[in-house]
Amino acid sequence: MTLADRVKKITKPKPFYATAGAGDYAVENLRELRKRLQKQLRAHQGEVRETAKELPGKARETVVKSLPEQAREYADTTTAKVTELHDDLAARGPKIVSTMSREAAKESAPTSRSRIIFAAPRRLPCSPMHSTPHWTKPG
Repeated sequence: MTLADRVKKITKPKPFYATAGAGDYAVENLRELRKRLQKQLRAHQGEVRETAKELPGKARETVVKSLPEQAREYADTTTAKVTELHDDLAARGPKIVSTMSREAAKESAPTSRSRIIFAAPRRLPCSPMHSTPHWTKPG
């Protein structure tokens, strides 16, 4: 089959023409829409200029009046959420530490021959700055 035959085969079917027609229809409507929008813009140009002149004053007024209150509300809300999250994490902490400690103890118990005993720090009477290690190995 020659290239010309292939092109004819592709361009003959009705769906191809329908697609081309839809594209042409869309372009036509977009051109009309552009014309209508340009007319409306010209008609309202004076209003747009007047509103544009008023906007900086209104923006300043809005910022001065409402921004501090909005910032305060945002800060209060954020503080409450962060505090709640911190409390939730703090409640989870002991559970996971306990679980991990138990798992670590189970893993190390059968293989470890020497155990480390954690004890409260003790101070020597002769030197207040010197203390014994917090751990000792049984001998």
